[in-house]
Amino acid sequence: MMSWGQLEKIFDRALSYSLCRKKNLFIIPVLVLCGLLIVLCRALAIAAGEWILLSLTFLPVFLSSGLLLAAGVVLIRVYSQDLKNIDVGFKSIVERSWQVLLNISYLSLPLLLVYLLLWTVMGVFYLLRELPALGDFISVILAFAPFLLILGALLLGLFNVIMLFFVTPVVALKTGVRLKLIEVVYSRLKQGIFTNCIFLFMGSLPLGICLSILILAAKVTGASFFSGSGSLSTIFQWFFVMIPFAALLSPSVIFFFNFATECFLLEKRKEASLEESP
Repeated sequence: MMSWGQLEKIFDRALSYSLCRKKNLFIIPVLVLCGLLIVLCRALAIAAGEWILLSLTFLPVFLSSGLLLAAGVVLIRVYSQDLKNIDVGFKSIVERSWQVLLNISYLSLPLLLVYLLLWTVMGVFYLLRELPALGDFISVILAFAPFLLILGALLLGLFNVIMLFFVTPVVALKTGVRLKLIEVVYSRLKQGIFTNCIFLFMGSLPLGICLSILILAAKVTGASFFSGSGSLSTIFQWFFVMIPFAALLSPSVIFFFNFATECFLLEKRKEASLEESP
């Protein structure tokens, strides 16, 4: 059974390795690229309709997922070597893991396709709302449907975070991207639902706090400094804001994957001790 001392130990160790310069230099370009996708979607959303705006709000999350899954595999493999006091370069890890990186990035495609399906169905309700005479009546009677569709999109985003935390370590350190991957991850989640929820919460806590502060600072900056700028200049301003945004966010992202690795290894040690006990 996991004790508070064990949780504190793995939390502190994951945090201490999250400030490594090489890891930050590796993940910052990935986060900048994710930020570029967000800026691009914001640019496309200018003067767009409500239905298109809804799509461009969630789309960067699922497009960035494949990049973060691949980057997470590299970070986890490097961190597992750090725990063994083995100095290994990112270049050699990437060269040896190239096929795995490509395969795991495809895992984000089902989520993207499900979201596009939800978005398409949502478009039907936008069309029904515009029907003459009946549009207002239909939009009132079927108001629950858009609510459920948007809720589904939010749950897909949550599932995306769960996949990053629980699937990435299994792919990086155990199975690779194989058919039994779902079985392995599901078995782990089923054995200790409460413990895994604690793991996910603790791993996401620094990331959530850091992301909230950075988004708040970006919102205030946009409202106070970018408000008088033209559309094109505002897009470029947001792009250059994303560079320090990514740099400041990178340690918490590294911690997220470090802590996911610690939790996975802790569960492996627990399984091994159960198998050895009579």
